[in-house]
Amino acid sequence: MITQQMLAKIHIGKRQLGLDDDTYRAMLRSVASVDSARELDVIGAENVLRHMRRCGFVATSKHGRRPRVALPREAQLRKVEALLTHSGRSWRYAEGMVKRICKVDAIEFCDAEMLRKLIAALQLDANRRAK
Repeated sequence: MITQQMLAKIHIGKRQLGLDDDTYRAMLRSVASVDSARELDVIGAENVLRHMRRCGFVATSKHGRRPRVALPREAQLRKVEALLTHSGRSWRYAEGMVKRICKVDAIEFCDAEMLRKLIAALQLDANRRAK
């Protein structure tokens, strides 16, 4: 028997590739000699997933989230400024958060990952204030 995770990946691949039911079952028959994904063994499931990847299936990262794409530093700083302006907070507030969250003395020393954390914290603050 295959795991629920493997079965879920196969069904996600079916949806991502846009396979209708007849095409999907034909693919299962040709690749693993079964009519349903529930009949697959581990080797058959791996073969089906390998075939789906060759056809263009791309598994998303954990929990279906898109991979992170780092924004340029200028864009991140504009986002920080926008969040501060929207919430009526000053840059001194952001500097305090940087010291607490990122353990650096000033925002100038933050790399992209640190700025991402700062943006997330400011967004959480904005969401709390909106309630």
